[in-house]
Amino acid sequence: MKTQLVMAAAFASTLVVANPASAQDREGWPDSFTVGTASQGGTYFAYGSGWANFVAENLGISGGAEITGGPMQNMALVHTGNLQFGLTTMGPARESMEGNSPLAPGVKMDNVCAIFPMYETPFSVTALSDSGITSISDIPDGATIGFGPAGSTSDTYFPRMMETLGVNFERRNGSWSDLGTQLQDGLIDVVAFAAGIPIPAVSQLEVQTDVNIIGMTDEEAKKITDNFPVSEFVIPASTYQSLEKDSRVVSMWNFAIANCDVPESLVYEITKLTMENNDKMVSIHKAARTSIPKNYTKNTVLPWHPGAARWFNENGYEIPESQIK
Repeated sequence: MKTQLVMAAAFASTLVVANPASAQDREGWPDSFTVGTASQGGTYFAYGSGWANFVAENLGISGGAEITGGPMQNMALVHTGNLQFGLTTMGPARESMEGNSPLAPGVKMDNVCAIFPMYETPFSVTALSDSGITSISDIPDGATIGFGPAGSTSDTYFPRMMETLGVNFERRNGSWSDLGTQLQDGLIDVVAFAAGIPIPAVSQLEVQTDVNIIGMTDEEAKKITDNFPVSEFVIPASTYQSLEKDSRVVSMWNFAIANCDVPESLVYEITKLTMENNDKMVSIHKAARTSIPKNYTKNTVLPWHPGAARWFNENGYEIPESQIK
C-alpha cells in the first residue's frame, strides 16, 4: 500500500511543555519515530500528525505521521515493528489480536500495546441534500456507498451494519477526501463515515455543498448495538453546520498504540506529555476532548505498555499487573 511520510523536525528551542531532555532516561530511544494514521481527510491523519509533531517538539526527537489504511493496517505495522506507534479502534484491535485480521489471517498480532485513550469513533452517513436521502431507510436499492479506505474501521464494520439494516448496496473504497469529492460530483450516493468528529472531509463538504448528515432511529441503533461491539453515541448539533439537532448514531473507542518493545522510558514520557496536556491535544483536534486519563478503562482488548501503565499507576489510575505486557 502506497504511503506518504509526513515528518516534523524537532528543535530544542521549541521545548515548551516537557521536562528538559537531559533530565530524561533516553537509553534505547530511537533517533526518530513514526505514527501510523489513516487517509487524508479523516480524523486519524489530523489527530495523529498533530500528536506526532507535539511529541517530537517536546521530547527533542524527529517524528511524524504516515498515511496508512487505518486501524487494521496500523495493528499489523506496529506488531511487526515497521512503525513504533499507531492509532487503532477496539474492534479491529480485537480481531487482529485474535488472528482474524483480513491483512494476515491466522497471525495473532500480540506485540501491540495500548498507551492512552483517544476518542470514540461515531458511525454516521452523509448524502447530498438534493439526493432526497434523509434516513438510512431512504438509501435506494443498489446505491453506491463509500466506506473509506480498505481495511479501515468503517470498511470493516459499516458494510455489515448496512446489511443488518437491510440496505442493498454497491461497495466503494477510497480515502475520505476522495470519497467526499466523488459524493459531491454525483459518482456515489452515500458516504458511510467512521471517524472522530468533526470529520475534516465532512466539514469541507459543508463548505462546498448542501449535505444531509444522517443518524439512526431508536430501532436501528438497538439492532446495531445488539449485533456489533459498539455503543450508542450522540453527535451534538454544534458539531456541523448542517445539523439542526443532535444526531443519534453508534460508536467505537480508539486508542493510541505502541510496539511493545519500544523503550519503557520513551513511552512513559509520551504518555505523561499527552495525558498532562489535554488543552494542547484539543488544539490539535477537538476529538481529543476525551483523550483524558479517566477513559483508560475503555481499553478492554489490548495489554498495556509498561511505560504507559507506570504513568497511569503513578497518577491513581489502577492498571493491574495482569493487564501489562
